[in-house]
Amino acid sequence: MITLDLTGQTALITGASQGIGLAAARVFAQAGCNLHLSARNEDALRTAQAELSAQHKVQVTVHPMDLAQPGAMRTLDAAVGDVDILINNAGDIPAGPIESLDFEVVRRGFALKVLGYMELSQLVYARMKRIGHGVIVNDIGNSGENWDANYIAGSTGNAAVMAFTKALGGVSLDDGIRVVGVNPGPVATDRMVKLMKRRAVDNWGDETRWEELFNQYPGGRPAEASEVAELMLFLASPHAAYITGTVVTIDGGIAARGSIIKTSKKAAAAATAN
Repeated sequence: MITLDLTGQTALITGASQGIGLAAARVFAQAGCNLHLSARNEDALRTAQAELSAQHKVQVTVHPMDLAQPGAMRTLDAAVGDVDILINNAGDIPAGPIESLDFEVVRRGFALKVLGYMELSQLVYARMKRIGHGVIVNDIGNSGENWDANYIAGSTGNAAVMAFTKALGGVSLDDGIRVVGVNPGPVATDRMVKLMKRRAVDNWGDETRWEELFNQYPGGRPAEASEVAELMLFLASPHAAYITGTVVTIDGGIAARGSIIKTSKKAAAAATAN
């Protein structure tokens, strides 16, 4: 019987106070993994710490901090020390078409997700190389392969993280390390609601219509955060020991279909008129 038992291993998860990061913390704790959790929301981290340590008898250490600040990744790495698994998950690149972008916000988003993933990976990779093993899992997003002009900053940033994952993962097994990524489509999180409202504005000029976008998704629903987290768990486990330099898409087929969640300006105008 296949089991995903990571008892005795330690994982660092960023953006762990909610959404996919919190779901990952839960499934990794259930697999017996000790955890270091980082995010800005200290109260939410403390709640997760109490829940997971009580339910699964694992060690859970929290690191509340704003990882977008200069030097934060080095501070986090120094506080955490050696880990077996890194889940890069903290990131929030703004939605919207090119004309809507506030580049101060875009720069912060890229500093956290693109450069932040790279910097923390550099630091943790050096530790993993010294101990001879490790897995880095990057939570990216399917807009990096399913380019979307209404999420143009996110598509650009995610494509960069995909390239980084494949480039580093292509050579990392030489050091006993695997580097992989996951590309979720829409996931049922608070962040998704924010992005969906932005898309509803772009499509119809009305953010209150965001739930109508579900009609365009496979199965009529977004993914659950737990489904993404369970994929991460498999990729971090020994059952995926020969998988590296790869990004696995989990979006119900959206990227394979192409423009399933995109609406052209002409189509949007016609839908509004009707």
